[in-house]
Amino acid sequence: MEYIDHLKNIGIVPTKEFFWNLSAPQLISQTLRNGEGIIASSGALACDTGEFTGRSPKDKYVVKDEKTADSIWWGEINHPFLPEDFDRLYDRVASHLSYKDIYIKDVYACAKSEYRLNIRVITENPWQSLFANNLFLRPSEKELETFTHEWLILAAPSFKADPKIDKTLQHNFTIINFTKKVILIGGSAYTGEIKKGIFTVLNYLLPHEKNVLSMHCSANIGTEGDTAVFFGLSGTGKTTLSADPSRKLIGDDEHGWDDDHVFNFEGGCYAKCYGLSREKEPQIFSAIRYGTLLENIRFLEGTDIVDYENVSVTENTRAAYPIEFIDNAILPSIGGIPNNIFFLTCDAFGVLPPISKLTVGQAMYHFISGYTAKVAGTEAGITEPQTTFSACFGKPFLPLHPTKYAELLGKKLKDNKVNVWLINTGWSGGAYGTGERIKLAYTRAMIAAVLEKKFENADFTMDDVFGLHIPLQCDGVPSEILNPKNTWTDQSKYDEMALGLAAKFTENFKDFESFAGQEIINGGPVLQSK
Repeated sequence: MEYIDHLKNIGIVPTKEFFWNLSAPQLISQTLRNGEGIIASSGALACDTGEFTGRSPKDKYVVKDEKTADSIWWGEINHPFLPEDFDRLYDRVASHLSYKDIYIKDVYACAKSEYRLNIRVITENPWQSLFANNLFLRPSEKELETFTHEWLILAAPSFKADPKIDKTLQHNFTIINFTKKVILIGGSAYTGEIKKGIFTVLNYLLPHEKNVLSMHCSANIGTEGDTAVFFGLSGTGKTTLSADPSRKLIGDDEHGWDDDHVFNFEGGCYAKCYGLSREKEPQIFSAIRYGTLLENIRFLEGTDIVDYENVSVTENTRAAYPIEFIDNAILPSIGGIPNNIFFLTCDAFGVLPPISKLTVGQAMYHFISGYTAKVAGTEAGITEPQTTFSACFGKPFLPLHPTKYAELLGKKLKDNKVNVWLINTGWSGGAYGTGERIKLAYTRAMIAAVLEKKFENADFTMDDVFGLHIPLQCDGVPSEILNPKNTWTDQSKYDEMALGLAAKFTENFKDFESFAGQEIINGGPVLQSK
């Protein structure tokens, strides 16, 4: 079948040029020719995403039909969209793309072949196509000859929806149709919508239809073949702690866990760039070279050298590159069943221990909670840390109820006797402003002790408020900091702060309590403020 027939079959009747599966160098050249990007001194292509420099969760919809009506977790995350409204909007977007130069990229998701999801990504901009090339897995030339897509993404940044006609909230939108296997993106050129659209799809298909746990996490593998998984929200150290030169990277963001393996969904990384330096993140810094896409960065004045401290456009500056650009990436991106799982939290209240071991019930509870805290900013009136809870460490991307993922996690933990550790990379000796941030060297030493099996016969004590099991000793870490209460000068203040945080956990969990089993409920704080 001719390329033009493939396009007509999906409703696009091209009147301008269309470019099918251009290579990365061709997409870069086309971007430069269009005046849409600049080459940085590193060789990377720098582009701006325009009006939107991040995802817009309130403008993300799921088509509500027979397939999804009773399975999707409807509410603040998944907004319902009528099938007939989707069909009308789809036709309008396809017609819009018929009058644009378009770039078609055939890629796939899931490194483990039995879950492979073939995706056709059609975009208006060549650098969006480069993003798809870099972030998804890349078929071989031979595979491309017979490639057929299962899922279709239409990304039309210059198409502005009319809320009155199109039933959207505003002019931008991301709509997932699980029955027709289409993701429709309009009004935003932010490429993260493409990446997280497919992640949301996999977060539905794998747990709901294949009994595979989908995870928003990073993963690496040691020389002995031991797999470690790291969950954590922004600012908790997930990227830093999983990028270990002595271990190979499986992936930095999205994975599945079936009966035998942990496998990467992606073929690349979408790394945050703010504050990036060769000293702090040598692997990421070195990955930014020819073929990498940089988004929304700015240069040192009068040069083509990227100023990673400049956040005048957005703090969400990004680099998108193939995983092969990381020196110690393992290919294919597959590891065994995890031996250890780390939940990373930056507790700015100074309450949680720097390391503690979780029971299965606690692991499910803390997984559903997805807790971290952000430090007080410069905003007037904010004098203490702000709690952040994101279910399963990825609430915006969960099409199913969080307890579905937590129960699947719990079963896998029991079946495989996996150790789960809560790591606090935040404060000790007091809350932010009084205490001090736990040294990165100590956190690395604690994670190394776990990976080297040094806690297998260790003695533990139990925390009074959260019921966490705290090791009494750890090589390379002062014993006095392991129990956080001991680091506070005023221990009654610690008790007050700990009870306050426990109450915040309990309040957050009320949204999930009616769906959760007793084992998960019992995993919460053992003491609460009255």
